[in-house]
Amino acid sequence: MKRFAMAALLAASAATLPAWAALKAGDTAPLFDAPASVAGQQFAFSLRDALAKGPVVVYFYPSAYTNGCNLQARSFAVKHEQFAAAGATVVGVSLDNIQRLKAFSADPDYCGGKVAVASDADGRIARAYALAVRDADTSRKDTRGDTIDHGFAERTTFVVTADGRIAATIGGLSPVENVDQALATVQRLSPAAGDRR
Repeated sequence: MKRFAMAALLAASAATLPAWAALKAGDTAPLFDAPASVAGQQFAFSLRDALAKGPVVVYFYPSAYTNGCNLQARSFAVKHEQFAAAGATVVGVSLDNIQRLKAFSADPDYCGGKVAVASDADGRIARAYALAVRDADTSRKDTRGDTIDHGFAERTTFVVTADGRIAATIGGLSPVENVDQALATVQRLSPAAGDRR
């Protein structure tokens, strides 16, 4: 009887844990094109083109102008030069529309004109990376008091090598730890890392 009760308790606990089935290290990163913005200027982001220059950090986040996402964008902006020194490009991806992202990318308190952010308005890109996408909850407001009228992708970062393979999948961390882990990964991948050994 005790075994049955314990098994039932474990099964119930497992049912409440988040399902995290994101693509893993070694998987091929799905290529994508999306409208994006950096420093308030819209452009067409192409993962294929970015990979031609070196590794790319693709970080998915729930929504611009929300506390954790603001902090994560700011952390990427502050460490922008370190990512660049390791030869990496950084792009954020959310279900925000491009107009919100133009403002967010230019905001000196967040992306600071340094971090590119791409619009995945229908969640297609997030789903291609096997991320959970939740429907919009129009009762939610952002940190500016505006209604958030789009869905949310789970906060997960992928470090993609120039050959299109995922080197690391980073999730389940605080926004700042997420950025730190991504930076450590691209620094290990950097050709200069071999010179330091």
